[in-house]
Amino acid sequence: MPAPLRIAFLGCGFITRVHSRNLRRFRSEIVCGYASRDRAKAAEFCGRYRGTGTYDDYAAAIGDPKVDAVVIAVPPTFHLNLTLQALAAGKHVLVEKPAYPSIGDYEAVREARDRAGRVVLVGENDHYKPLAVALRKLLADGVIGEMVFGHFSSIVKRLKAADDWRNDETMAGGDAFFEEGIHWLHLAASLGPTITRIEGFRPAASREGPDRRVKSMMVAFEYDNGAVGSLYYSREIPSLLKGLRLSKLYGRHGIITFESNGIVLLVRGRGFPRVIFPGFRDIRGYQAMYRDFRRSIVDGTAPQMSLERAMEDQRLMDQIYGGARSPKPGARRQ
Repeated sequence: MPAPLRIAFLGCGFITRVHSRNLRRFRSEIVCGYASRDRAKAAEFCGRYRGTGTYDDYAAAIGDPKVDAVVIAVPPTFHLNLTLQALAAGKHVLVEKPAYPSIGDYEAVREARDRAGRVVLVGENDHYKPLAVALRKLLADGVIGEMVFGHFSSIVKRLKAADDWRNDETMAGGDAFFEEGIHWLHLAASLGPTITRIEGFRPAASREGPDRRVKSMMVAFEYDNGAVGSLYYSREIPSLLKGLRLSKLYGRHGIITFESNGIVLLVRGRGFPRVIFPGFRDIRGYQAMYRDFRRSIVDGTAPQMSLERAMEDQRLMDQIYGGARSPKPGARRQ
């Protein structure tokens, strides 16, 4: 049996808790250490998730010869520097998404990765979630025929506290759509057809209350198969059950309606209508993502969410923000 993969988390915040809970299923395959600038916090995480060691700074974890890989789980502004340090030290890297704010940063990491001969996986867990896998298969199988429209909705009122680092766009890399909406943009772009043209539209911004980010964006795009799509993203609009929302893929022979979180799909196409539950055990795809990370390291192959795949998403983001339209000055606000 291969030796377990020894990873160290750089950062002990909310997302590290999420990763650690999902890694409980891999105790014989992946063991974890925890690094934080607050050693007590690292020790707390290590004890709670049965880790193998703690570090009182990130450099100590990166420099530990017993560590095979690091998971970069800190605000995006720190991602590039930590990635380059880890690769220079011969570590494999899983970096949370959004990974880097610019294509130039991705290119710098790609060069460092190739020099080091290591694996870099961009932590787009939604690529691996059962919903995304099911949608890709249904479209590939032609269940609804040629796609005409794609409508993606991620609308919920989920505001951040005043002291949340996401309120600082220099820390987060951008506004709410850049920092969180990237997951939904990736879903829309990963179904099979390629997005060839894309444009963003910003509603009038409200900065009332403690969450001062720009929190809404509508995106319109065209696919290379002739289909067109829209993505509605907001973190300031109330939704049913605090997050239940429906998205649809329309084809010339049917429609796929799916709950955007991945709970259920309704397929009305060739044959009888079907209700599909993609899977609850790994509904967000974290476990599948770590299987891919470990497999890539063991086999020496590229992960599904490689730098190159993430760069495709970044180029779409650049187009969205390069031409994003906002309401004209003086437009009425409610």
